Amino acid sequence: MRITLIVLCMGLAQSIFGADIAGHWKGALDVGSGIQLRLALEVEKSPTGAFTATIISVDQGNSTLPASSVKQDGDSVELKWDKIKATFTGTLAKDGAKMTGTWKQSTPLPITFERLEKPFALNRPQEPKKPYPYVEEEVAITSADGVKLAGTLTLPKTPGPHPAVVLITGSGPQDRNEALLGHKPFLVLSDYLTRNGIAVLRCDDRGVGKSGGVFIDAKIADFVNDALACADYLHTRKEIDAKHIGLVGHSEGATIATEAAARSPEKVAFVVMLAGPGVPMTQLLERQTHDLNHAAGIDGELLKRCDEFEKSVLDAAVAPGDSATIQKKVRDAYQRGMADLTPAQRTALGLSDTDMEKRVSMVISPAMRDLLQYDPRPTLKKVRCPVLALNGEKDLQVAADENLPAIRESLKAGGNTDVTTTALPNLNHLFQHCKTGAVSEYAQIDETFAPEAMKMISDWIGKQSK
Repeated sequence: MRITLIVLCMGLAQSIFGADIAGHWKGALDVGSGIQLRLALEVEKSPTGAFTATIISVDQGNSTLPASSVKQDGDSVELKWDKIKATFTGTLAKDGAKMTGTWKQSTPLPITFERLEKPFALNRPQEPKKPYPYVEEEVAITSADGVKLAGTLTLPKTPGPHPAVVLITGSGPQDRNEALLGHKPFLVLSDYLTRNGIAVLRCDDRGVGKSGGVFIDAKIADFVNDALACADYLHTRKEIDAKHIGLVGHSEGATIATEAAARSPEKVAFVVMLAGPGVPMTQLLERQTHDLNHAAGIDGELLKRCDEFEKSVLDAAVAPGDSATIQKKVRDAYQRGMADLTPAQRTALGLSDTDMEKRVSMVISPAMRDLLQYDPRPTLKKVRCPVLALNGEKDLQVAADENLPAIRESLKAGGNTDVTTTALPNLNHLFQHCKTGAVSEYAQIDETFAPEAMKMISDWIGKQSK
């Protein structure tokens, strides 16, 4: 009877003080430009009543991080992640279904976590499941400067030697799958190509995943060295047809691919440019900013001001001078641009002193200065191997109507007669079927890579390998 009474009292206490936070949760941070960063939260309670928690950044490759501390006092909740200097403070609803509060990291953002019956999982139907119908190997490759690159080589089980490609990621630190906003485009593409008789090598960028080196210090030339080191490795494998080794680059990766092909034509049999730049980088970024702002609902006079703002900052970033001079020019351009906008407009556009300092730090880095000053046209004129250039018609980051004609013109001006350029209907920068092409759609789309785009790539490579 005494034990029963204690159990009843425990149940009564829980009904009085409300539910606890143990369980499965999901929420989303509005990080600007219409983009939501989805977070999953897994909270466990030990027999002693202590909580532990893990945050999962769903749209950043499902990266996980255990909480440093978890506290619940009545309906007040506090979770901390010391490693990333983040804190969630909120209030648990009386029915235990929601936690509403603030995520504090660099900038405080509101967030509501909703309770789930089971752990949150994305629907990514194209991601392959093991066992694969081909051979998969972990490989290690040494670049020209001694940096060790870690990667995956997939080989068809059919008799070789096989044609092969190196997949080259886009801008920013990327893993071998080019994981982005909950998608793994290179995992899906490598699976498709390998199932169709093409060997594929993909590596973590330097400073990412299992690769050595420091990403932020790397320039275009360093990434070109990495791509050529990967091509060199493929030349050593007896399963690979050394006469048919190509490079497939996405976005900035397409630039790396063409630079490598121009520098070492004997190592590169063909190039596939996926949403690759064909115009100077500042021109591309001005158009990109315009298109993305317009897709976010900015129009009229405000859109014009935003265009002028972006151009002034980019002009300052590529102007002659040392780091201190450039830093001052960029900051001055940013401040002038903010002064032309109302407080409400600045808030809507996410412009602030904090944002300014982040952008100043970014554009004065040697790697970013190198990229901003890049013009792909001289290099494209030197590429002699066959080139396939694809873009999505709804790509708002690398506009098809501006870049594909420029790519074709530059390649042919250099005497290249084997050039195929195609704009694919209803596809965005990631080659997903989409409605508008806005970045905010990427994570919401279940499809990772349009089948018709992968088939076009595979068929074209097959023709080059005969």
